[in-house]
Amino acid sequence: METKEIKFQKTHLKEIGSTNTYLQESDKDRLLPEGTIVYCDIQRSGRGQRGNSWESEPFKNLTFSLLLRPEHIPANRQFLLSEIVSLATVDVLNRYATGFSIKWPNDIYWHDKKIAGILIENVLSGSTFSRAIIGMGLNINQKNFYSDAPNPVSLYQITGRTYKIEKILDEFTEAFGKRYTDTFTNSSDRIHKEYIAALYRNDGVYPFYSDGNIFHASIADVELDGHLLLSTESGEKKRFAFKEVSFLL
Repeated sequence: METKEIKFQKTHLKEIGSTNTYLQESDKDRLLPEGTIVYCDIQRSGRGQRGNSWESEPFKNLTFSLLLRPEHIPANRQFLLSEIVSLATVDVLNRYATGFSIKWPNDIYWHDKKIAGILIENVLSGSTFSRAIIGMGLNINQKNFYSDAPNPVSLYQITGRTYKIEKILDEFTEAFGKRYTDTFTNSSDRIHKEYIAALYRNDGVYPFYSDGNIFHASIADVELDGHLLLSTESGEKKRFAFKEVSFLL
């Protein structure tokens, strides 16, 4: 497979509803080039996983979306994108502090607190992966959080320092570009192993919640399609899709 280096093209907007929605509407005719990034100072209607809203103080955090056309990735392996964007985010954050991990499937945590949320919206055409829009909210300079989100944290709260937001975006595009190039070179097994190694709570037995029940289990594996495999204290293996199980913090 021919290796392709992604070229990023950034557009900065002062205020917008949702960067993901903006890219979706702008790409209705599939005219935007791969690598298009939209980032903003104020996002009024940021969306997270499970339909949650994303709290972001204006001018304090990095909120952006990235358009990809990953036609070389089979549709049944689309979780690979979730792995590389999560790993690239951790790559960047590890430059500033330690203690970061990936909470399955793709929240970024610092110890037991959430510093970044990722929303990936894919468009498939049969077995072809025709488009992906990756949206991210990364807490950088926010000092206080006021929503009912249970455990947010920012890079400022971790280190006591403020950062140039666009510089961190540039660092992310560099890290992600390298990870994305790896997907052209039969590196998916190595990427998957790195993802497993970076998982939050991958080292013991912890409480989980599913279908009205609390149970204790350890992470046994994440399948290539993204399903989480848990091993209960009795030795039973349980398989979950996204939204079917929650970590109890």
